[in-house]
Amino acid sequence: MNTQMRRVAVAVSATAMAVSLAACGSAKESGDNGAKTGAAKGDALTIGLLLPENQTARYEKFDKPLIEKKISELTNGKAKVVYANAKQDATLQTQQVDTMITNKVDALIVDAVDAKAIAGGVKKAKEAGIPVVAFDRLAEGPIDAYTSFDNEEVGKVQGEALLKALGDKAKSGQIVMMNGSITDPNAALFKKGAHSVLDGKVNVGKEYDTKEWKPENANANMEAAISALGKDKIVGVYSANDGMAGGIITALKAGGFDKLPPVTGQDAELAGVQRIVAGEQFMSVYKPYAPEAAAAAEMAVALAKGQSLDAIATAKVDSPTTKGVPSVLVPVVSLTKDNIKDSVVKDGVYTAAEICTPKFKAACDAIGLK
Repeated sequence: MNTQMRRVAVAVSATAMAVSLAACGSAKESGDNGAKTGAAKGDALTIGLLLPENQTARYEKFDKPLIEKKISELTNGKAKVVYANAKQDATLQTQQVDTMITNKVDALIVDAVDAKAIAGGVKKAKEAGIPVVAFDRLAEGPIDAYTSFDNEEVGKVQGEALLKALGDKAKSGQIVMMNGSITDPNAALFKKGAHSVLDGKVNVGKEYDTKEWKPENANANMEAAISALGKDKIVGVYSANDGMAGGIITALKAGGFDKLPPVTGQDAELAGVQRIVAGEQFMSVYKPYAPEAAAAAEMAVALAKGQSLDAIATAKVDSPTTKGVPSVLVPVVSLTKDNIKDSVVKDGVYTAAEICTPKFKAACDAIGLK
């Protein structure tokens, strides 16, 4: 794990530098970004890190170690990261925020389980003089900074890939849309982006907002869609992420499809990449985690020191409760079997050997992935 993470961090360090600049050395006193300015703090900071769940591989495998590593680099190894995972429990995450406030962390990075439910905790942190960086999901409340991917663009990339896969069959039947959880503001943006591309070009037979993003819920929804529409009518499936795509594909196989329709995804999870290699899943969205993690770390350290985010955050984003949040938005990549080698393998996320286990070796050989 550690060796792999070192590979990831090294391989994408150039990308990270391209989207965010180190705050140390050039930052100035905060003006209007909401940070509490006061006595300048040194490198011996305590940064709280709250991640939403451990079902999706990315949080424990990529985000946590990358953020910890970047914070260490920015503070000459003197800062401490205090970590907690909410395991998809919004109430537990609120309690974790309270604990971070009690422990007087210098800044807090939060990936919200529920963007609305976290707002009260963000407000408490703000009142305690603790700046909050919303990570990956746009938390409500008086956040000081935000970093994520261009989530509407993610949906557009997925929709465009599905249209490409369908070709002239786009309107020959119906597609099923499997969106993410309504508690995740990103899910609404993915949906919006996908609809902006798909509307008028496909027939949407069934559409679902999948509770808690769980593969088993996507599986049940897909079974219901097959029953309602008939397997001969379904020509494609929009799936908002790879975990749900796995549940969907299981349902399609059980539903007796002679040939699987194209299914989209997101997150470039190993199982998703392997399904792409095997021809079961058409695409995923690869999101380079290192630049996003670096931006979160840099903004948290700068805010903890009372410094400006001007050199780091090049965008502004509005949440339902806060306008003009300093933000870093990281671009994404449409991942198909054609560019696995030049994306996730080249960036060191996975080795070819990790992807091409005996079960997938023949499929890997067929696309020249060795």
